[in-house]
Amino acid sequence: MTALTVELKTPLTGTYQQPIGLFIDGKWVESVDKKKLQVVNPSTEEIITEVYEGTEKDVDLAVSAARKAFESTWKTTAPQKRGNLLYKLADLAEKNKELLAAVESLDNGKSINSARMDVQGVISCIRYYAGWADKVDGKTIDIDPNMFHYTRSEPLGVCAQIIPWNFPLLMLSWKIAPALATGNAVVMKTAEQTPLSALVFTQFIEQAGFPPGVFNLITGLGSVAGAALSSHMDVDKIAFTGSTAVGRLIMKAAAASNLKKVTLELGGKSPNIIFNDADLEEAIKWVNIGIYYNQGQVCCAGSRIYVQEGIYDKFLEAFKKRAEENVVGNPFLENTFQGPQVSKLQYDRVMSYIEAGKADGATVVTGGERHGDKGFFIQPTIFSDVKPDMKIMQEEIFGPVAAMAKFKDEEEVIRLANNTNYGLAAAVHTQNLNTAIRVSNALQAGTVWVNCYNQLSHQLPFGGYKESGIGRELGEAVLANYTQNKSVAIRLA
Repeated sequence: MTALTVELKTPLTGTYQQPIGLFIDGKWVESVDKKKLQVVNPSTEEIITEVYEGTEKDVDLAVSAARKAFESTWKTTAPQKRGNLLYKLADLAEKNKELLAAVESLDNGKSINSARMDVQGVISCIRYYAGWADKVDGKTIDIDPNMFHYTRSEPLGVCAQIIPWNFPLLMLSWKIAPALATGNAVVMKTAEQTPLSALVFTQFIEQAGFPPGVFNLITGLGSVAGAALSSHMDVDKIAFTGSTAVGRLIMKAAAASNLKKVTLELGGKSPNIIFNDADLEEAIKWVNIGIYYNQGQVCCAGSRIYVQEGIYDKFLEAFKKRAEENVVGNPFLENTFQGPQVSKLQYDRVMSYIEAGKADGATVVTGGERHGDKGFFIQPTIFSDVKPDMKIMQEEIFGPVAAMAKFKDEEEVIRLANNTNYGLAAAVHTQNLNTAIRVSNALQAGTVWVNCYNQLSHQLPFGGYKESGIGRELGEAVLANYTQNKSVAIRLA
C-alpha cells in the first residue's frame, strides 16, 4: 500500500510524520487520479514535499461521506456530545501546539511567534464554540390560545469550506468550530499553497473521536476542487475566505447550481486614520502592526494610512524609522517579525504593485525592493503623498506596502476612507473620545479599531461591508450562518 505520510523536519520540533493524503469518511486515502501537488518552502524556494491533489471525483466522495454522516449520525448527536468532542479536539491541539506552529511557519513562511499566536487562537476558538454547542435554542411564541407555536434552529447539512493560505490553521478553526458545533458535516478544501498544517491538524480530529464522514479534508486546486464544491448539487452551504474576485465566482456557481447558502469573507483596503492629537508613539506601533503583520498578507491590513497634516511629517519620519527596525528573515528565529510572501506568484504580484507606485509618481520613503537573494522576501515599504486615484491606494496589494496621504479635517478623511469598493476594517487614532465614536460610526467598515489594530477575537463578529463579503465569522453571529430556522404551529385539540 502506498504510504500516506512522509517524514519531515522543522527546526524547532525535529522530525515528524506529515500526512499527504486526503481525509475522507474517516480514512486517509490517495486521490482518485493519484496526482500530487508540490508544496514549496517560501523561505528557501525549495520543495518541502508533495501531497495528493483532489479533483471533482474526490469531492464527490467527500460530499457523499459527509451526507451519509450527517443523515445517519451527526444531526441527531446530542449537542453536549458535539461540544465535548470539540473540547477534546482543542485539548489535542494544545498538547501539540508547538508542532502545529512549526509546520505553519515551514509551510506558510510566517514568523514562529505569529504562528504560535495563531495556534493559540485556534485552541480558544474551538473551545468557545464547544461551549455554544448546547446553547443554540429556539423560542415559543404566544399567538393564539388554541395554538402552540415554537421555533427551532436546525443544522444546514453538508457545508463546504474553502480556506486561504494566509492563516491556514486559524481560518480552519473559524470555519469548522461553529459548523460542527451546530451539527453540520464538513468538507474542507485547503489552499493549494499551504496544505501541511491542516493535514497535521486533521489527525487530531481523527483522534478526538468524531464519527467518520463528519469532517473531510481535500487538498487540491481552487479552480478544480474549489469549483467542484461551489457547484456541487449536494452541498447545502459554502463558506469561503479569500479574494473578492474568487468570491464572485463562488457566488455565481452557488446560484447556478442548487442555490446553496453562501458566506464570504473577502478582500479589503482598510484605512488607518491618525489625527493630530493621537499618541504618536502608540500610533506608530499599531500602524506598523496594521500593515506589516503577517507580511501584509491580511485581508484587513491597514494599507491606506491617512495622517492629519499637523503631524504628517513627524509621523512619516517616525514610521520610516520603525519600519526599518522590523526584522525580516528566517521565520524560525525568535526575533523575526516579517517572513517571506507565501509564494513566487504572490511575491511577483506585490513587486508589480511597488513598481506601479513608483511609475505613478508616489514617493518611496523606505523599502521598495527585494530583501536578500533567496526566498520570497520583500522589504517593508512605505509610499508617501499617494494620490486617491493611484493603483496602490485603490487596489488590495496583500503585501508589506503602506500607502500614505495627509488630510485636513474629519470631513475630508471620512470621504477619503470610504472612497473604496471594500469595507472590511478601519482604525482611528485619537485621544478624543467624541472624535473616536463619531468617525467610527461614519466609516463604512465591518470592524473599526480605536487606538489599536488587528485586535480580533473569537467572541466578536468579523466581516465586511460592500465588496468585502457577505455574512459574519466569529461571535454568536456566525451561528446564524450554519443554522436554519424552522417555525412549528400546532393546533391544540
